[in-house]
Amino acid sequence: MNTMVSQIHSLPGMLRDIFGTFDEAVRSALDPETCRSLRRLFVVGCGDSHHAALNTELVFEGLAGIPAEPMTALQFARYAVGYLPQEGGNVVIGTSVSGEVTRTLEALTLARQAGALTVALTATPGSRIGKAADRIVLTQTTPFPDPPGTVTPGVRSYVANQLALVLMAVRMGEMRGRLSGDEAESLRREIASLAEAAGETIAACDGAAHALASEWADARDFVFCGSGPNYGTALFCAAKVLEATGDPAVGQDMEEWAHLQYFARIEATPTFLISAGDRDLSRAVEVAVAARTIGRRVVAVCPSRATSLTQAATATLPLADGVREMLTPLIAAIPASLFAAYRADTVGETFFRGFGGGRSPEGGGGISRIRTSEMTRGFLTDYTDWQEFPPNSVNEWGNE
Repeated sequence: MNTMVSQIHSLPGMLRDIFGTFDEAVRSALDPETCRSLRRLFVVGCGDSHHAALNTELVFEGLAGIPAEPMTALQFARYAVGYLPQEGGNVVIGTSVSGEVTRTLEALTLARQAGALTVALTATPGSRIGKAADRIVLTQTTPFPDPPGTVTPGVRSYVANQLALVLMAVRMGEMRGRLSGDEAESLRREIASLAEAAGETIAACDGAAHALASEWADARDFVFCGSGPNYGTALFCAAKVLEATGDPAVGQDMEEWAHLQYFARIEATPTFLISAGDRDLSRAVEVAVAARTIGRRVVAVCPSRATSLTQAATATLPLADGVREMLTPLIAAIPASLFAAYRADTVGETFFRGFGGGRSPEGGGGISRIRTSEMTRGFLTDYTDWQEFPPNSVNEWGNE
């Protein structure tokens, strides 16, 4: 079994192990006054961390009643931070597992300069991001080391980040009076039960994902579609295919597929439609019918009860039933992540293409410089003049 498959199979146990610790960390970081004074929430990050943030927008708005804006760290730091609402009550959550991604550090630093309360969501307490924020929520998971000399596309950290963000939404909703104490505790029990839902999803999809990876070994590009709380899931799944195999993969909004990928030349492109079987279902079914009509190989990633979608698809990778829509992102990436892992075996590809061709970890990740990028000081006058910090001397590889 390859290391990515092993990571995925470890998710149920990880969720059980970290739930209590994460809940305590969230309660400690978010005091009642902070929650009550909050008027607007920004959740920023890069890569997988950004995808996790996108998936939790509905949770923050639905449970806590807070306008939430997930943004890439670059978008927030260099285009949005200068225009934060002046009445105060702004909270900015910066998500980074390593705690060393320069762009997220930049976002939190500029947010503090603009008067926002900043919260670092990181697995590394002594990191630059942890030190830069007003509060910290530690997202350390139980150890799961890669074998020496290997780096595996991250799945555990992505799920852990989402769990922490969901628990933050519950805490905010409770402290703001949107949820009663009993309702909040009931939600926490429901969230904790997602460990079992993850196990059910793995059991239902593992063999099917392996079979599809073998059957569709001829495929050369992939499309993943999702809406609402699972748009980020689609982006994440595309990222895992890219990282695991190097194959071109696109994450797309379910609606936008009909405006864009519908016209692509390659007829048999595998197209994964990720649906909670809820508000997105009718459009997912329409997309599935259209995609199959023009020759696409369509995979329905959805609860088995969404029979209208499974019947319209070529194949199904089922999600556990009974999970409310806003919580499905905690399990919805499992099927396609398994597919990505097994495809790497099928095509004989090394994860991250072995960091070859200029992708070496040395020098902060070659020209990508995730940890050593120049950091902007921000707007100096009238939001028009910019000044750069010198690059950091840290010389490490950062993979968010």
